[in-house]
Parts: sequence; C-alpha cells; structure tokens
Amino acid sequence: MPELRARWAVLAAGIDRATPAGRDRTVDVLRAFAILGVVLGHWLVTALTATDGGLHTTSPLAHIPWLAPVSWVFQTLAVFFLVGGHVAARGYAAARGRGVSYGAWVGQRLARLFRPVAAVLTLWSVVAGGMLIGGAELDTVRTLVRLVMSPLWFLLVFAALTAATPLVARLHPVWPLAVVAGVDVWRFALAGPESIGWVNVAAGWLVPFTLGAAWSRGALAGPKRPLFLLGAGTASTVALVLWGGYPASMVGVPGSALSNLNPPTLAAVSFGLAQCGLALLAREPLARAMRRPSAWAKVALVNLSAMTIFLWHQTAMMAVTALGLLVSTDLPGLHTVPDSAGWIAARLLWLPVFAAALALCWSAFRAYEQPRRTRQPATAPGGRAPLAPVKESVHV
Repeated sequence: MPELRARWAVLAAGIDRATPAGRDRTVDVLRAFAILGVVLGHWLVTALTATDGGLHTTSPLAHIPWLAPVSWVFQTLAVFFLVGGHVAARGYAAARGRGVSYGAWVGQRLARLFRPVAAVLTLWSVVAGGMLIGGAELDTVRTLVRLVMSPLWFLLVFAALTAATPLVARLHPVWPLAVVAGVDVWRFALAGPESIGWVNVAAGWLVPFTLGAAWSRGALAGPKRPLFLLGAGTASTVALVLWGGYPASMVGVPGSALSNLNPPTLAAVSFGLAQCGLALLAREPLARAMRRPSAWAKVALVNLSAMTIFLWHQTAMMAVTALGLLVSTDLPGLHTVPDSAGWIAARLLWLPVFAAALALCWSAFRAYEQPRRTRQPATAPGGRAPLAPVKESVHV
C-alpha cells in the first residue's frame, strides 16, 4: 500500500506539472461532475428485471415516488451543456484568432466526439445480431439496444449546438428560455400537439449552452448573476412542480404520463438554471481544491476518458446483469423489481461491480477516444517516455 501511494504521488505530480499554468481547472471539474452524475444516476434509477424469460426496463422511481430527489442530484446534463458552451465559444474564438477556418475547427471537434461512438455502434450491432441469431427474444434485444443508444441522443444535440457555435455564441439565454416556455404553454394550456414539444430538445439545452458562452465572455463573473440563476431557477422549479403540474422527477419515469426530460420541459430548464448558478458559485472553492496535485490528477484522468466512461457505462451495467442470470435465482438489486428500500440497499452494493465492469470496458476502448498523436521524442531524462501536457478536453 505505501508503494502504491508513492507511485500515485509521482504520477499526480507529473500530471500537475504537465498542465498548462493558465488552464482553468474548474472547467474540468464541472465536466467530470456532470459525466459521473449521469453515470451514477443511470445505475441507480435504471433496473432490468428478469420476467417471462427476458429482460425488461423499469425504474425505482416508478415504484418508490419519494425517491424523486435522487434525480435532482444526478440529472447533471445542464452542467455538461454549460461547460460545453463555454469551451466551444472559447475554442472557436481562439481558432479564429489563429486563422483556422470554421470548417477545420468544427470538423476536428466533431470527429473527436464521434470516434468513440463508432466503436459502441459497431460492437452492439454485432452483439444484437448475434443475440437474435442465437434465439434471444426480440423484446430483450430491443430493451438492451435501447439502453445503449438512449444516452446518444444528447450527443447529437450537443454536436448540433457545437456546430452552431458561431450563430448562437452571443445569443442571450432568455430567448431560448422564452421558446421553452411558449412551447409548454402551447402543449399544456392550449392543448397543442405533443409533437411541438420536441422543439424544446434544441431550445431547452440551448439555454445552458448559451449561458456557457456568456461565461466565456466574462458576462457571469462575480457572485451576483450566479446567485440570481440559483435563486430564480430554484424558485421557478418549486413553483412549477407544486402548482404547475410538472413531475417532481427530473428524469423520465416509465409509465408516467409526463416526462421532464423527453422532451425537456420548462421545469427541467429552470432546474438546469439553478444547477448552472450553483456550478458557477462553486468555481472558487473548486479552484482551491484543484491546487492539490492528487485531486487534480483524478479529475484530469476522468476527463481524458469522459466519453468512454459515458458511452460504455450502460454496457457495463448490462454485462453484470446478464452474467448474473447464470445464477439460478434472481439476484436482489440486479434482477428483482425495484420496489423497496431493500432493493436500494442491494443496488448500492452492486455499484462497485458495475464500476469494475466499466473499468474493463475502459481498458478495451479508451484508445478510440484519444486524438491521433504526433511523433513524440523517444524518451525523457531517466529513460522514460515524456508526459504529454494535459490539453483541452476534446469532448466539449
């Protein structure tokens, strides 16, 4: 154990030294928080039950409504889009300053974003085909593929907003927020078509994205505006849930008549505003924490594999669930109906197993996330390969 600690200290010190002095480490902390929040949220509120010889999706939120506050902690996509807007706006401005064309800039960013996606799609095309050939039930295969593919929707939205950065970077967040409110009024108060709600897929996530762009320009400096976002977002969300008829859960619940997330509602967007305000207020203490090499190294390593973690976390959970079927009885917290506190306790015990399976996926597929490297010097002093500097993450 002392030897492991010593080796980690050396690695952490090397990562700290390799990080550019002017890098805003709080951006990486917020990105890592957003990704890990989504991963843990999915592992906690997604359950695969073994019924009628197949696997079917359900959620503890459908059986235990008082768990809704869990979704408030782990629904962190607004923070991801906040950071994405910040980095995209800053990156595009820097590219223009270097004389890089829009086509070259967006092509590089989207290629790096979708390279790891191709690995997921390829593997699951083979797995799904093999399962069907092997006689697996169509409903089971559909359930598994849907779980793998469902997180990809937000990558498409994120890619579209990134590509539109030159058009939306200076858009005031109040305009997409007004669109979200108008769409909800049309849907719920005026009995408009449900299909109009999908306008909010773009408008809803454009709100935190444009907030991030405003952050990159210094428009959110100081505590005043973040405090306003936190207070107004919290008050609006509470009012919409208590008196507006919106669900308390900030994620979709199987069997629920209305989801706050698919498509995003005004409640989800106002909740995201509160999250963004809190994230911006947390930057100063986070910056102090990131001065410690050990803390920064953990955040940097998560960011280097953020998309691998995100894209493969559902596969890791499903692999553990499928292997558990080899046992002759349903395993609590894995195959059983999530309708009790006992299921919650059992599920928490499965989280390290899911993490171990995700580590295996990470070791197999992380290479697809890394940018193509240029030739490096063969060795550094002492005969070791040099540490590459921690560059801007390619994901947002």
